Amino acid sequence: MLGPLTLLLGLLPIHLVLGQVPQELFSPLIPQKVLAAYRASSNLQWPQYTDNAGRWLYFPPRTWTSGFFPATLYELNKRRSICGVTDANQLGTADWLALGRSNSRGLPLDAGGVGHDVGFISFPFVEELTINPSNQTARSSINSLATALANRFDARVGCTRSWDASDPTDFQVIIDNMMNLELLFVSANLTGNQRLRDIAITHAKTTMNNHIRRDGSTWHVVHYNQTNGRVTRKRTAQGYSDDSTWSRGQAWGIYGFANMFRLTRDAAFLRTSQRMARWFVNNLPQDGIVPWDFNAPLNPAPRPADSSAATLVSNALLLLSSLEPDPTLKREWADAAIRILQQITRLAWRPQWQSLLSNGTVNRPANNQLTGIVYGDYYYIKVANELVLNNIVTCDGKWT
Repeated sequence: MLGPLTLLLGLLPIHLVLGQVPQELFSPLIPQKVLAAYRASSNLQWPQYTDNAGRWLYFPPRTWTSGFFPATLYELNKRRSICGVTDANQLGTADWLALGRSNSRGLPLDAGGVGHDVGFISFPFVEELTINPSNQTARSSINSLATALANRFDARVGCTRSWDASDPTDFQVIIDNMMNLELLFVSANLTGNQRLRDIAITHAKTTMNNHIRRDGSTWHVVHYNQTNGRVTRKRTAQGYSDDSTWSRGQAWGIYGFANMFRLTRDAAFLRTSQRMARWFVNNLPQDGIVPWDFNAPLNPAPRPADSSAATLVSNALLLLSSLEPDPTLKREWADAAIRILQQITRLAWRPQWQSLLSNGTVNRPANNQLTGIVYGDYYYIKVANELVLNNIVTCDGKWT
């Protein structure tokens, strides 16, 4: 039964329920900085993260993150399409679609040397097909990457392999790979190969059974015995401890399961995403800043934030909101997304840096933290587009 507060919220306009959307999401600094990074990304190098002074460091095409920057250019093309060009938004400073296509040309068209992270590599090719479905390079690359991912699937385990190991029976799967699964659906739609779709669904169901704790938190890595499919170990690689919850991994899972519901309409995937999202939101610290790991100690040194986990989970929560038929839950997820965006913008927006945001944690065990991160910036731009497309705000950040 709904309580009086819930009933009251149901009568209020959404802008009276939600907090202020950060105006930085629509800042003219965004196209300016992205264009500068594009001009610097010559010789087949793509930004991945910054140094501690905010200067981009560039990496070769078969780095797992190389798809994010061209995908960022496609997101700015989308923003130009939905918002138009004004003196205030500075979106007229470049032909973002032409830049996205140009910046995608050096990306790997196959999975050689990439391994399991082919879903992220495919992002700009998938975006291109929404604009030009007849682009043969994009079609061929998506199908090649999807085939390589499918070749990493083992029916005894029920998953695609993430990391290779010296022991051939050690089959390792990371929560991040929920983000690969849409690639299999796209390729299945292009080719008619429904086995790809079946692989994605099986991988998601196996992950649902083994990666998620009873309380809705997650393990980062699950080891299986490839011979019999049994779980042999659960641990972390980038979190604080094997029993802790690495925030970006939790966010990958929330997004991945919500997306699987969007693609299949299997309610079990929606319930899983909701359960993980509730855990994430309920375990945020009092200041609302997404930490690198929820269980990392606060002393003797403060645990670092992760702005990339914050922008990623904001997108995941908005996706949940868009899929939710219940208006109260729809507001709940959108409210949580905006509150996270408020706090991470307040902490990490850096006008003087080459990246949009600071305070990203690439890999805390490897001491790679307090940086800008290309995927953090990508999801910051994308979430603003999604706020507009979901009719929550206008293109100048005001409530609809």
